[in-house]
Amino acid sequence: GQIAAGAILHYLQSTENKQNQHIKSIQRIQLDNFMWMDRFTIRNLELVHSNHPTGIPLINILDNTVTPMGSRLLRKWILLPLLNMVEINKRLDIVEYFYNNENLSEQLIEYLKTIGDLERLVSRVPSQKINPREILQLKVALFTIDPIREILKNTGLDWLISMADSLQPCEHLRERIENEINEDAPGNISKGNIIKDGWHEELDELRDIIKNTKDILIDIQQKEADNTGITNLKIGFNNVFGYYLEVTNKYKNQGLVPDHWVRKQTLTGSERYITDELKEKESKILGAEEKLTTLELKLYEILVQALQDYITTIQHNASTLAAIDGLISMARTARKNEYHKPSINGSLTISIEEGRHPVIEQHLDIGESYVPNDVHLSNDEQQILMITGPNMSGKSAVLRQTALICLMAQMGSFVPARKAEIGIVDKLFTRVGASDNISSGESTFMVEMNETASIMNNISARSLILLDEIGRGTSTYDGISIAWSLAEF
Repeated sequence: GQIAAGAILHYLQSTENKQNQHIKSIQRIQLDNFMWMDRFTIRNLELVHSNHPTGIPLINILDNTVTPMGSRLLRKWILLPLLNMVEINKRLDIVEYFYNNENLSEQLIEYLKTIGDLERLVSRVPSQKINPREILQLKVALFTIDPIREILKNTGLDWLISMADSLQPCEHLRERIENEINEDAPGNISKGNIIKDGWHEELDELRDIIKNTKDILIDIQQKEADNTGITNLKIGFNNVFGYYLEVTNKYKNQGLVPDHWVRKQTLTGSERYITDELKEKESKILGAEEKLTTLELKLYEILVQALQDYITTIQHNASTLAAIDGLISMARTARKNEYHKPSINGSLTISIEEGRHPVIEQHLDIGESYVPNDVHLSNDEQQILMITGPNMSGKSAVLRQTALICLMAQMGSFVPARKAEIGIVDKLFTRVGASDNISSGESTFMVEMNETASIMNNISARSLILLDEIGRGTSTYDGISIAWSLAEF
């Protein structure tokens, strides 16, 4: 693990991506802390991707988050259900609190909506790719932390109070952004007008010069128009020869253009001229504009540099806010879909009353309702259930819903059942459907046997195993022999 992580960081360094200070630490995913699922199970249960173009994965039903980082965290929770009962019950208690306090959770949602993607924002700081608009968004997020903390502290729930205490509003940083960055700063640094008036003396002076000299240009235009009698005299600027006076052919033909004007460009309907006075003013303006741009960029870089010191704190805030978003999302889903709080224990029993499949029940035709099913499995009384029945009678749905209810319970979510008592499942295996892998030289039967071998070599006393028509990839006689021997084993 260290070698792989080191190689990745070395690769980033060698491809000139040296700004990776936001990568603060690496850690292993401790398999002892999470329910173990192999890739076949994750695919078969359609947790985050569907195997069919029109299919709907579980995450689409559960994800009611309002921030991108909350959505990413919820995905992680679905793929890594917990094994620690204290941690599972902590999540369930918080979800229950939000479930029972809809107004409070809606208040928090309104604040969370304004935060945006703090994780992504802060990852742009080390590479100095963060633009002024994003810094303003960071300020909004930091100011939003105060009301969120206040709400969480008033809940009276210890878990939420400790979350509130861990949030850091970074007062000094947000006030600095407030004082330095213009509210209507552009997204592109090169467009200028980033730093507020009144923050830096020299910057204000340069802005003043530019502002006043532009007034002087208007004065020159007015004066020359009065002297020459050219009433529609225009003043303009281009990158080739700077500021110029533009005279239409009507006035040029009348001989109103003075001799000391130098002709620079002829257009279809007009001529462009420059004068000594105009050139003098131009050098003043352009010198000031160049200095202004350089100084403004320098001040902006100093602020971005100061942001570096807050990376860890902001990342911690982001993960806490993402967790709050994920927990509220689970409460909203439970309220909307009539889920109930499961009971998690250390027994070797799974007891589900009136369980439903969370995805199928949401996509039935209008007027149809999902027929709920009871499932009872225990080490002593009923270790194996064999379900038979005609096609389209819902056999696979019962298998999958049992797995999904256990998985949802252990990720800390309410479940689609009237009552569920779940003894911790440490490994979840499914063998569903048949597909070949011809490109790797594996027939349907071979794929099925590989997946089955993976299950048999990894099962434990707490594993939940779902086999859908095992042995279907070969003849009836061989298939039933495989199924029989697996059941006996």
